[in-house]
Amino acid sequence: MCGRYSLFVTPDELEERFGVSVPADYGPRYNAAPRQDLPVIRADPDAELTRANWGFLPSWTDDPDDAPRPINARSETVRDKPMFRDAFASAGAGADLATAGRCLVPADGFYEWKEEGGGKQPYRVTLADEKPFAMAGLYAVWEGVEKQTGLDAFAGGGKAEPETRRVVSFTVCTTEPNDLVADLHHRMAVMVPEGEEETWLHGGVEEAAGLFEPYPAGEMRAYPVSTAVNDPANDSPAVVEELGAN
Repeated sequence: MCGRYSLFVTPDELEERFGVSVPADYGPRYNAAPRQDLPVIRADPDAELTRANWGFLPSWTDDPDDAPRPINARSETVRDKPMFRDAFASAGAGADLATAGRCLVPADGFYEWKEEGGGKQPYRVTLADEKPFAMAGLYAVWEGVEKQTGLDAFAGGGKAEPETRRVVSFTVCTTEPNDLVADLHHRMAVMVPEGEEETWLHGGVEEAAGLFEPYPAGEMRAYPVSTAVNDPANDSPAVVEELGAN
């Protein structure tokens, strides 16, 4: 499972790595968590880094406030599961990407927790060279109207017009772990190999599914970090520091 990750490389590094423009409001995230608005790259001709909320919300959801919001999607079932199949199938020229599709979720590390000494020790997992990488994601766009209470409906002495609401959301695909991550968790994020980003964004379902293999363990490293990362409110450089490194 992927339930927390980091992205604190510079805008220049992101632009060079992914060929996208980075908005001025981009800032480092050391402890990205579910239900936060985070950077993603969609199949957009403008090639921009945009934001989406972590927790998938399909366009056909009736009540977005009470709906389940999965942060991960098992790669083995994305073709068939109603929650994700439209997003996974939407790619390529002429595809309707207005409501769902595939996306890249840029990161420079993710966290997993391992049972050690009667507790859970967090580890940060990165590429061996600590360069940014892309996790395979799916996005959806939900649009509707805000719920109204009786007071809302008659605010100001008359019936108020309902306010529209738009939520762009995403989930991270997961796969079987490689030998490195298997020591920490039974699942890992699908990491898109460098050079295969267009395959994930625009390729057919068979081509995209070919990227679900675990990333090579020999090209990655994992190290223990402080349990401060357990609290999403702790979003500072301290949470990525290796325990015992000093």
